[in-house]
Amino acid sequence: MIYFDNAATSYPKPPEVFEFMSKFMNEMGGNPGRSGHRMATGAEAMIGEARLALSKFFGVKQPERCVFTLNCTDALNMGIKGIVKRGDHVITTALEHNSISRPLQQMADDGFITLTRIVPAEPGCWHVEEIINAVTNKTRLVALTHCANATGVINDVAGLGNSLREVSDNVTYLVDAAQSAGVVPLDMEAAQIDLLAFPGHKGLFAPTGTGALLIGPRVKDIGLWREGGTGGDSTSPHQPSELPYRLEGGTPNTMGIAGMLAGVRFLNKLGLGKVLEHERAIMKVLIDGLSSDARFKIYGTTELKRKVGALSITIKDRDNAETAGILDQAFNVAVRPGLHCAPYAHKQLGTFPTGTLRLSPGYFNTVDEADGVVKALHEIAS
Repeated sequence: MIYFDNAATSYPKPPEVFEFMSKFMNEMGGNPGRSGHRMATGAEAMIGEARLALSKFFGVKQPERCVFTLNCTDALNMGIKGIVKRGDHVITTALEHNSISRPLQQMADDGFITLTRIVPAEPGCWHVEEIINAVTNKTRLVALTHCANATGVINDVAGLGNSLREVSDNVTYLVDAAQSAGVVPLDMEAAQIDLLAFPGHKGLFAPTGTGALLIGPRVKDIGLWREGGTGGDSTSPHQPSELPYRLEGGTPNTMGIAGMLAGVRFLNKLGLGKVLEHERAIMKVLIDGLSSDARFKIYGTTELKRKVGALSITIKDRDNAETAGILDQAFNVAVRPGLHCAPYAHKQLGTFPTGTLRLSPGYFNTVDEADGVVKALHEIAS
């Protein structure tokens, strides 16, 4: 199969990921921190190594500020609900995944916060001044995406981070890196990001059910998300106050974390920016093959230097879901039709409620596969 659904989850994974996960489960599959035997201590050591690797990868100096989560949605909820207090003002945009939109909208509907949802002037991309102009003396949180999952456009998170510091010291800056982590080089400290949420199963090549929240040094206190066993001091009636255990109640997904560690090792060996370079080479074939034909409409910018490997299109007089089914059954191509869990973005794009057809190549796809997908789409359009 030609797998062009990497924005949902990357596939295939590097062989090194499977090999390390198998080795870990065979040799160190104990419960980390819950016992003193070698399998438990080995599992705890691996998790510590993964924290350090991810912290270094994203420019965080204190590895204890890397909190492992169930997925990116879990990390975003942890960040949002751990920071926001009653009466706060929050800024987000219309480009967001439901993992940001839904918790914030529920808080606003409950009268817990006031919410500004910016509809950017440029479809699929916000600009720094649009966010800065919405900041008030009550703004507590800015929560938005690095790369819009509906269009694949890269937003200027570093420019916004530095501008936010100039206008307010009270704003916590949360970035959703679901589509960028492992693909677009990002340094949290340089970008002045306070909270970075990301999944393991996309650009980091880990299995599903993995993710992390990185907490910058400006965040001095973050509210509890779940409470339970931490494998350390069991005498206290309350959750520990120190990170990462404050936010990691319960047995972690050790095998998944092993996959994240192996994924980061693979990316470090490959070299920063190589995945993005490869994705853009494939995107060029797609854009060149579709943009000159009036039957295809591309949403968001076609400037390669502003994109990751995600392209949303529609075909004139064709149903997106039907097209995806034909690609799957007749051409052995996997893509994703619909709203991509980003309804506000599709309302801005004018594609609500049917959405678009999203083509999202990854590192293990080839230019020849992209050429085959273009030919298949032309045949369907005809």
